[in-house]
Amino acid sequence: AEVLHRAMKGIGTDEDAILMLLTSRSNDQRQQIKAAYKKSYGKELVSALKSELGGLFEDLIVALMTPPVSYDAAQLRKALKGAGTDDQVLIEILASRTSEQLKEIIKVYKKDCGGKLEKDICGDTSGHYRDLLVMLLQGKKKEGVDEGMIEKDAKDLYAAGEGKLGTDEAKFVTILGSRSAEHLREVFAAYKKLSGSDIEDSVKGETTGNLESLMVAVVKCARSVPTFFAEALYGSMRRAGTDDDTLMRIMVSRSEVDMLDIRACFKKLYGASLYTTIQEDTKGDYCKALLYLCGGND
Repeated sequence: AEVLHRAMKGIGTDEDAILMLLTSRSNDQRQQIKAAYKKSYGKELVSALKSELGGLFEDLIVALMTPPVSYDAAQLRKALKGAGTDDQVLIEILASRTSEQLKEIIKVYKKDCGGKLEKDICGDTSGHYRDLLVMLLQGKKKEGVDEGMIEKDAKDLYAAGEGKLGTDEAKFVTILGSRSAEHLREVFAAYKKLSGSDIEDSVKGETTGNLESLMVAVVKCARSVPTFFAEALYGSMRRAGTDDDTLMRIMVSRSEVDMLDIRACFKKLYGASLYTTIQEDTKGDYCKALLYLCGGND
C-alpha cells in the first residue's frame, strides 16, 4: 500500500511501480492491499488508481483489483444491459466456468447488480440459445461418466442432426447442457466412430448464429478449456485492430487459473508464443502489464 501511495503522490505517476507490484500479486493479496490502503490513507485504492491512470491500462488495473466472481458478474451485467446483448461474453463465461463458480456468480450478480441473472438472460435471449444458456447457468450437469449412456447419447445426437432432414435442436441442448465434460468427451469419441465426423462439424452444419457459437463453445470447453481460451486469445489479436475487451477479460480471469496451460496450447496451435503475440499487438504500460500476467515468454 505504501509503495502504491508513493507511486501516485505528487506530480506525475510511477506507472512501472504500480504495474509491477499489482501484476505480481494474487487477487487475494490485492484485496488485502486495498484494505491496507484504505486503513492507512483513508481513501479507496481503486478511486486513487483511476484518478492517476488512463485508457486501456486503467481498465486493466481496475479489472485486476476486482475479485474474480465480481469481475465475471460485472462483465455479464455489461453484456446484458442497454440496447443489444454482447453474446460473446455470455457464451465465453457460461460455457467455461464450473457449476460452483456459476453459483457464486449468480449470488454476487444479485448483490452487486440488483437483479436476477437468469431473469436478465431470459429477457435478452430467446429460443434454444436461451434454453442452453439457462441450463449451463443452473449447473444441471450430471457428475462423472455414465457408461450406459455414452452410445445412446452419441446415437441420439446423430439422429437429431446428421441422421435426419432438419435438426432436433432441443436434443442437442439437452445432451450438451446436462452431461459432464468427461462424459461428453466419451460421447464425442463414440459420435466420431458412428458418423465419421467430429461433433463440432455437425453442430456447425446443423445450427447457425448464437446457438451454433454457444454449442461449439460447450464442445470445445468439454474437450479442453485452455485450448478454448488459446483460440479466443488468438482471435482477439490476429485481425485488423485488437479486440481489447476480449484480450483483457481472458488475461485477467485466467491469469491465476490456467495461464500456463493456455500458453502451451497457444504455442502448439499457432507455433508462436502468446507472449510475443501480445507484444506485437499491444503497446505501452497496457502491454507491459499483460506480459506480466502472461508470466513470461515460452
